[in-house]
Amino acid sequence: MFDSHSKLAAAKLGDSEAKGELLDRFRPYLNVIAQRLLDDRLKGRMDSSDVVQATYLEASRDFGAFRGDTIESFLSWLRHILRNNVSTAHQEHLATQKRSARLEVNIRPTGNSSSDPMQFEQMIPSDASSPSQRLMRSEAAALLAACIEQLPLTQQEAIRMKYLEGLSLKAISERINKSEMAVAGLLKRGLQGLREHMAQARAGNSSFW
Repeated sequence: MFDSHSKLAAAKLGDSEAKGELLDRFRPYLNVIAQRLLDDRLKGRMDSSDVVQATYLEASRDFGAFRGDTIESFLSWLRHILRNNVSTAHQEHLATQKRSARLEVNIRPTGNSSSDPMQFEQMIPSDASSPSQRLMRSEAAALLAACIEQLPLTQQEAIRMKYLEGLSLKAISERINKSEMAVAGLLKRGLQGLREHMAQARAGNSSFW
């Protein structure tokens, strides 16, 4: 079983292999957040994986500057680097376009009022939550992101558009060129698979942690 806490401790002692494994483990987490942060106008010019890769390389290069000793602080550090890279991407690609309001680079709800337990934003730690709540939510969000990436690609996309972008069934069907019934089926199967993967992980049958 992958022990992220032990990997972090080893990485801080100079174990480069542990550092690489730790950063690889949280790629899905960063990817989901990057997809949420990137401005829609930017998505046609670059992929969220580009920002994640830049974050990965920067975190690997500057790991010696990380002073925390918990997974919560490590994820917070990664999110900070990611936000800076997203902000830089916005400035570089959108600086010449007129904007009526300043771009926000905060993780925020999409307006989707779904109470589904899989909703990603509910697992993102906020400044108002206690340290223990932030730790729990950070790790839960990271686990959720990893489980999403275990789903078939079409199900991943449907879940991302529904629960991260807050799109309607109609909007999703138009974007992926499938019927609303087909989209509903993708969401149903995706959520079912997601719950199964998370249940296995929580039962200790996953190599994520």
